[in-house]
Amino acid sequence: VQLVESGGGLVQAGGSLRLSCAASGRNFVGYAMGWFRQAPGKEREFVAAISWSSGRNYYADSVRGRFIISRNNLENTVYLQMNSLKPEDTAVYYCAADPSIVTIQDPVGGIDYWGKGTLVTVSS
Repeated sequence: VQLVESGGGLVQAGGSLRLSCAASGRNFVGYAMGWFRQAPGKEREFVAAISWSSGRNYYADSVRGRFIISRNNLENTVYLQMNSLKPEDTAVYYCAADPSIVTIQDPVGGIDYWGKGTLVTVSS
């Protein structure tokens, strides 16, 4: 099983980036997908999650209104559109997959699958 993130990079404050995560290696029908991030010296934190049907989306307070999570189940891909980026959004962003929409929001809850991360750097 592989979750491969892409789309990270360097952007100025106020700019936008779109992260992608391609999942492969098993049947992900019914799986919730999520994004987490980890800044230098800090613990990994929840960013956003989306249910299989896309009917339920969840966001951390720090990104609500600026980030949008979406998915394409035919392509087994989840996206994170990040707008109005701030320097404090600088982190390695990780994609995750789990059958539970509850578990997918907990960075230490035993999520089934993780990607290796993509670095986002926001300059001031």
